[in-house]
Amino acid sequence: MSTPANSLFTHKKQQLYLVLSAIFIVNALLAEIIGVKIFHVNGLLHLPESVPGDLTAGVLVWPVVFVTTDILNEYFGRKGVLRVSLLTAGLILYAFGVIFATTHLQPAAFWLDVNKTDAAGRPFDIDFAYQSIFRQGGNIIIGSIAAFIISQVLDATVFQALRRVTGSRLIWLRATGSTLVSQLVDSFVVLYVAFYLFGNWSFGQVLQVANNNYWYKFAAAVLLTPVLYLAHALIDRYLGRAETTELQQEAAQNVSV
Repeated sequence: MSTPANSLFTHKKQQLYLVLSAIFIVNALLAEIIGVKIFHVNGLLHLPESVPGDLTAGVLVWPVVFVTTDILNEYFGRKGVLRVSLLTAGLILYAFGVIFATTHLQPAAFWLDVNKTDAAGRPFDIDFAYQSIFRQGGNIIIGSIAAFIISQVLDATVFQALRRVTGSRLIWLRATGSTLVSQLVDSFVVLYVAFYLFGNWSFGQVLQVANNNYWYKFAAAVLLTPVLYLAHALIDRYLGRAETTELQQEAAQNVSV
């Protein structure tokens, strides 16, 4: 028996939402975990030291999150974005709760013994290192969840506002515009809460790293525009042009949580 066209379309929509949500969740969670490291980008890109270049490692995968946000917004609307954003926030809290609990587990004696020196033979406490890295996440989780929810709501709202103006045209404008507005807030809030209110950074350090993070995201949003159009083309091919148009029309109406 052949599958009715509407049932096949519904199945494909569900599969698409599942795949996009998985990409979104994995990269958002990775960004939170690796965000405890601040790296110096100048050496990586061979830039002069006079150019400010300190970034959180989380920004390396964050562009995937906001590109996926834009695709979700385009095909599943504000409601679809906020649903997966709230789920992601809950999963991040769960992950950090588990990680924090593991920092209180008594380390095995043999584990401490076989890791008691580093590669150069210097004394090394691996359990202290483990706690030092992962307990930094306590500060970050508070700031990142606050920034994440605020920025996602802002992104979805600005995207749909631009969509009402542009209609089905100018995908790059609503995608890039919503990202640039939301990430301006996200870049500052997460660092201010995590490292200034609950950390030991100066306000000047917060502003410097937030500024660096934002301009990195700005550049990434512009450079990833072709990826956005490629994703649209692949989705059009997967769903079918008529079905894609129907889904986009539904997304435009799908504004409440």
